[in-house]
Amino acid sequence: MPGENLTRLEAQERKSVVDVQSYEIELDLTRGAEVFGSSTTVRFTATPGASTFIDALTRTVHSATLNGTALDVAAVNDGVRIQLDDLAGENVLEVVADAEYTNTGEGLHRFVDPVDDEVYLYSQFEVPDSRRVFAVFEQPDLKATFQFTVTAPSRWQVVSNQPTPEPAVDGEVATWTFSPTPVLSSYITAIVAGPYDVVRSELTSSDGRTIPLGIFTRRSLTEFLDADYIFEKTRQGFAYYEEKFRYPYPFDKYDQLFVPEFNAGAMENAGAVTFVETYVFRSKVTDAIKERRVVTILHELAHMWFGDLVTMKWWNDLWLNESFAEWASTISTAEATEWTEAWTTFQAMEKSWAYRQDQLPSTHPVVATINDLEDVQVNFDGITYAKGGSVLKQLVAWVGIDAFYAGVAAYFQKHHHSNTELRDLLVELEATSGRELTSWSEKWLETAGVNTLRPEIETDADGVITSFALLQEAPADYPTIRPHRLAVGLYDFDGDALVRTHRVEIDVDGTRTDVPELVGQRRGALVLTNDDDLAYAKIRLDEQSLATAIEHLAAISDPLARALVWGSVWDATRDAETSPSDYVRLVLSNIASETESTTIRTTLTQLVQAARSYVSPARRAEVLAEVGDRLLELAKEAEAGSDAQFQFVKFFAAAASTPAHADALRALHDGSLALDGLEIDTDLRWELLEGLVLVGAAGEAEIDAALEADNTANGAQAAARARAAIPTAEGKLAAFASVVDSAEQPNAIVRATAQGFQHTNDPAVLQPVVDRYFSSLTGIWESRSYHIADTLVSGLYPAGLADQQLVDATRAWLDANPDVPALRRIVIESLSGVERALRVQAVDAR
Repeated sequence: MPGENLTRLEAQERKSVVDVQSYEIELDLTRGAEVFGSSTTVRFTATPGASTFIDALTRTVHSATLNGTALDVAAVNDGVRIQLDDLAGENVLEVVADAEYTNTGEGLHRFVDPVDDEVYLYSQFEVPDSRRVFAVFEQPDLKATFQFTVTAPSRWQVVSNQPTPEPAVDGEVATWTFSPTPVLSSYITAIVAGPYDVVRSELTSSDGRTIPLGIFTRRSLTEFLDADYIFEKTRQGFAYYEEKFRYPYPFDKYDQLFVPEFNAGAMENAGAVTFVETYVFRSKVTDAIKERRVVTILHELAHMWFGDLVTMKWWNDLWLNESFAEWASTISTAEATEWTEAWTTFQAMEKSWAYRQDQLPSTHPVVATINDLEDVQVNFDGITYAKGGSVLKQLVAWVGIDAFYAGVAAYFQKHHHSNTELRDLLVELEATSGRELTSWSEKWLETAGVNTLRPEIETDADGVITSFALLQEAPADYPTIRPHRLAVGLYDFDGDALVRTHRVEIDVDGTRTDVPELVGQRRGALVLTNDDDLAYAKIRLDEQSLATAIEHLAAISDPLARALVWGSVWDATRDAETSPSDYVRLVLSNIASETESTTIRTTLTQLVQAARSYVSPARRAEVLAEVGDRLLELAKEAEAGSDAQFQFVKFFAAAASTPAHADALRALHDGSLALDGLEIDTDLRWELLEGLVLVGAAGEAEIDAALEADNTANGAQAAARARAAIPTAEGKLAAFASVVDSAEQPNAIVRATAQGFQHTNDPAVLQPVVDRYFSSLTGIWESRSYHIADTLVSGLYPAGLADQQLVDATRAWLDANPDVPALRRIVIESLSGVERALRVQAVDAR
């Protein structure tokens, strides 16, 4: 990645010189499998006599003409930037180049469907990758209009930000000339092209316009597309956001495109949102994934206002886009769709991600310091998304929901089509709420770390509270004590159910906050700090409440309260305050009656992590066997066809470790063991096979046969993952080499290989990889694109070893390589996970 970085200082200097009006971009997609033609005309004003540069990652620049004068391409172009000197007040730049397709999910990604050999293209430009497709001033505060003209096979669909025009057809080739966009930042422009199938509909916006809708997918996946449902969620989101934001949808149409080998969940291109293709369900998926798809649909729709209509000036306010979309998509899912427990999902998934990220050495304020593009890339993390969304939920509680929406509406009215900073939003919220938010922002958005809240309770002999206080702690490295708006709930038994009997909502500040409102109340069996999950803080249960939770967690009737208890005990386990063996027992004893799919999924993921990494190595095999045995029992006992049954089988396959587990997996795979209501479909069959590979009961021959039966993109990824799970040192080294020694594998195969590489019961098989890993890091970082490098560096770190030798080897590499900040951050995060595992293992050993 050398030479491709852009610093904030460079962007500020360029913004002070240049103001861009328009781009006219011509793309020729008919030139074969490696390159496409890219011609760009940019119109911009500038300080007369000034110099600057335009970004253009190209294979070849054929010509560059500034104000009618041909530039010496060899002198001004280095393949990354084109230098522009002696600018006029009004400028026209024309660049004619050949650009390269990628297989990394960045720029213009090219995919060949193994089912029918059809070619599919899509763009992904965030953060700095529109420059891989056309010459561009690549920074968010240089907005302009974009007019695309695309030449491609006439039988293809071509989609961009504006409605697709009728093409001019010349035999087997056609040219589509799109109308200019509204002013946009370059990273949310889009080109998607290929023989996609499309389903069309429309809706009426709040201002009376008819908004065309489209849903696109590859032909080989069309039979699995549930377009009517996606349209329904889209309409619900439109109605919700237009009402709450008091601003009609800001673009001319809304297409949603499910594209192959996508790096993220989705991308908010204006009017042309791209989604990861796994959201087209070719096999049964959990309710957690179904709900996640709805949240993702509404997340990207929220971005049409927050991010696309109004955009941050620089990437330090990336959180303004992502955190707002996280919060908005959750509240809209809960209030406008059938997924009414979306806040429970948020607690189980996003909050746990945020707390985990916020305790890494790489944690940072929500408003992060972003010095350059590499800083941006590594800050697409749990702070930017999940903590930011959590803090916004706290801000809503702090100012009130009505005042919050009123402030947001005023913000859109004032700043539409422009760029903003955090203060611009806070000004509107202060005006509508009457709350002073500068100090709130300083503590919540401009400092790092997560606080811990503990109740201090005294009662009389009858169980009546005589004193109640909340104690707040902060980690030594991030000692900020923050104000919280939160609730405390008292729970007691009503028959067999554990229900809330009393709730108070209070402001908490300082290291100790007395709560006189609870004095005189019966404390009941369970006291829950942060009831309803308004605050962003780790919570601890008092001794009596913890005992109640361990014995009766399943009796808690409210799913959000259960999720808070699950999360509290997991946090205490990760912090080495609770034994991981106790956590394993808690999960295995209570998970059977959990009703929320995402809570089940998150909790079982944590269960497997505890068994593999947190219990004492001396007891690992015993605990893994216990986990596998119990998950199989739970699957057999679960309601026929239920989501819980399905998840228990999936996690049994993931955690299998013994010959008896292999026998059960083989029986499920071949049908000799059948569970009522459970269909062994294509994707589940792959998971069962990977479990067999994991325990040494299947190998290359079985993987090859399965791939022959499922010769699809999904099948290729599943096969790569299963191959990388082969439980031998030779298998792990082969997996490592397959993606490190060659750049031929596309991003999706690299990702699947890394997942299988990490899937192991005996970490000793990873030992021979350690030297290869550390000797490869610098080469990976220098030669591969960011997303591939990140996947390789984080995904191939042999974390399963979790021993002191790995710690020492990691520290030795860090000491020897002080000058690569973004790469070091990824390695430091991996090291932190191992050091935490060692601390928790020590507790378990005692």
